[in-house]
Amino acid sequence: MRPFYSAFVAAIPLVLGNFDASHVSWYTTPANNFTSTLPIGNGRLGAAIWGTATENVTLNENSIWSGPFINRVNPRSYDALWPVRSLLAQGNMTEGNDVTLANMVGIPDSPQSFSALGSLVLDFGHDQAGIGNYTRYLDLRTGVAVVEYTYHEVHYRREYVASYPDGVVAVRLSSSQPGSLNVASSLARDRYVVSNQAAVSSDIGVLTLRAYSNNVSDPIQFTTEARIVSDGRATSNGVSLVVRNASTVDIFIDTETSYRYTTRETREAEIKDKLETASRSSFLTVKQNAITDYSTLAQRVDLNLGSSGSAGNLPTDTRLVSYRTDPDSDPELAVLMFHFGRHSLIASSRATESPALPANLQGLWNQDFDPAWGGRFTIDINLEMNYWPAEVTNLADTFSPFIDLLDIVHGRGLDVAESMYHCSNGGYVLHHNTDLWGDAAPVDNGTTWTMWPMGGAWLSANLIEHYRFTRDETILRDRIWPLLQSAARFYYCYLFPFKGYYSTGPSLSPEASYIVPDDMTTAGNEEGIDIAPTMDNSLLHELFQAVIETCDVLGINNTDCTTAAKYLSKIKPPQIGSSGRILEWRLDYEESDPGHRHMSPIVGLFPGDQLAPLDNETLATAAKAFLDWRIAHGSGSTGWSRTWTMNLYARLFDGDQVWNHTQIYLQTFPSPNLWNTDSGPDTVFQIDGNFGFTSGIAEMLLQSYKVVHLLPALPAAVPTGHVSGLVARGNFIVDMAWLGGVLTGANITSQSGSTLDIRVQDGLDFTVNGERYAGGIQTDAGKVYTVVPA
Repeated sequence: MRPFYSAFVAAIPLVLGNFDASHVSWYTTPANNFTSTLPIGNGRLGAAIWGTATENVTLNENSIWSGPFINRVNPRSYDALWPVRSLLAQGNMTEGNDVTLANMVGIPDSPQSFSALGSLVLDFGHDQAGIGNYTRYLDLRTGVAVVEYTYHEVHYRREYVASYPDGVVAVRLSSSQPGSLNVASSLARDRYVVSNQAAVSSDIGVLTLRAYSNNVSDPIQFTTEARIVSDGRATSNGVSLVVRNASTVDIFIDTETSYRYTTRETREAEIKDKLETASRSSFLTVKQNAITDYSTLAQRVDLNLGSSGSAGNLPTDTRLVSYRTDPDSDPELAVLMFHFGRHSLIASSRATESPALPANLQGLWNQDFDPAWGGRFTIDINLEMNYWPAEVTNLADTFSPFIDLLDIVHGRGLDVAESMYHCSNGGYVLHHNTDLWGDAAPVDNGTTWTMWPMGGAWLSANLIEHYRFTRDETILRDRIWPLLQSAARFYYCYLFPFKGYYSTGPSLSPEASYIVPDDMTTAGNEEGIDIAPTMDNSLLHELFQAVIETCDVLGINNTDCTTAAKYLSKIKPPQIGSSGRILEWRLDYEESDPGHRHMSPIVGLFPGDQLAPLDNETLATAAKAFLDWRIAHGSGSTGWSRTWTMNLYARLFDGDQVWNHTQIYLQTFPSPNLWNTDSGPDTVFQIDGNFGFTSGIAEMLLQSYKVVHLLPALPAAVPTGHVSGLVARGNFIVDMAWLGGVLTGANITSQSGSTLDIRVQDGLDFTVNGERYAGGIQTDAGKVYTVVPA
């Protein structure tokens, strides 16, 4: 705890147990499935540790996908565009939907999928029944995973790190009794293998796996190599490598692919360079490099929401089960999940060899050749949600792979904008999904998700938020502005006038459908495609605002700026229906599923702010009515949906509901290793809900879309605590503490000299540096501003 807190917060007892309940996930049994493994990563390479008697480390490299780029644009798209618009405008919803899918779906209908690499297998000759004193754990402060146990009175230890500075995954195997460690190691993959070899040279063992991603023309090819250094005797049978009578065995692993290195020679030269450097440096040096790098990011933020006492001393899988019946006894489980989300972002999204790739639908960890939803970059909520916690929880460093992907998407999206929509003005389009090639054509075949040309608009919101938090004008000018400019230009071409507004169509409210009214053709049918759904208008509002803001910051004065202002004035504002709720579509249709998992119509509440209460109380009230309606009818049915709900209630200043949904999430969705799931621990893993959870906790403690708002949604259930290291827009670092449900004090450090406007809780009076606050403060970079209630 920083010295600052001593002036503001009473001492909070520390939990004494085997492990820190807020920072370590730990277990007393090996993993029994993939979603109970320990995940580590260096942004590009991932490893999931099982900790079984015969170890199986699932390996991933983020550019191993199923195949090459394919131009999937349907050649009939443009010819169908205006007929579809005419049908929808006339109220012929059934035929409008049918013609859209018949003519505008991509061919084939899906892009490439994220694919598994394989496994490192370590056979110690140990029988699980003979193992005692077993523990495995992941330390979220250091990024180190460990497995420990005794076998025949010898203590064995396995340490795993994924080093970003060294570009490798490293493993140390050790035993307490000299010469008692024996291990047979191999690399395993069950398909598309070109060669799999083991050899020993100068007492150094080498495992080499060469493979390709899929049985297609021009697949992604890759080489994985493990270099093994020990103080024992190494032999090989050509496929596996056996080390006998060792005390320590160190393994260094790298994989390189044809995505970044076009020839086998260049990628294997890269592997050789990394592994030789790492092995010469030693495991301890690589481990220290990894810890120093990781902990610099992970330990920027400290969070305390109260002590769990004995409930926090249980193994993590047991804690999750206990939490289902007694959530109030374990507030530190929410903190552990908060830190696990930050760990997952550090591990799966770092600037690596160009181009870097961002966290996908499974972050970085995948054991399947055809994972659920392709493990792709899904754009109608999931990729955006992955980066919600990046800036606010002080991990802006993880954002550059997001921009790298959009640079790739941009080129593809320019082509799709021209071929599908005849827009050749320098604007790019992206639909609801993409892959590592930046595929921008419509994905899959369904009326409720396929035809949604709004991906560029929503991803632009993440881009401008990166600037708003960091105030980095260089990145804004050089990398963000070209993408904002191009995204807006597409809509200048694509939008069409409809009832006095510039409108989208055919489009949809992601994955939701409405009941066709009696006078709009096949009454009672469920359809998803329409003109100008509310979400589209909200995203366009955010995009054109971002363009205007960027023009102002960078001093740009050209037609892109004036056109954005013109279009912004003609985007339909959010509409409130007869029920008092924000409308989802252009008309007050009956929803097919009132409890739908997507909160698309109120995207302007969070992550946008058009519907936020400090901007527009009337719209915020209608947004709350929509949210309450969804929840009352069963929304929040997936992990990511439930965590979006946490963020939405935080924006509405309803801390008790934030905590309610925090507890429901923790009772319902996490797998044993804390991964988010689709609908429960035995269902599909996808990482987005982890990131949404971390964002939701941050949002209840700090908001900054209009002012730096301290404790805007503090739950009654969390009356005492502290947080340090969160970031507010304007590039302010915020440390604060509270007691009895009231802020006791905060330090706000200005990093860019921005103007500081402050609000405390629901409007408490306060002083700044000893003087009563009367309005915005022009800050000095590097200066600390201390806030104390008056």
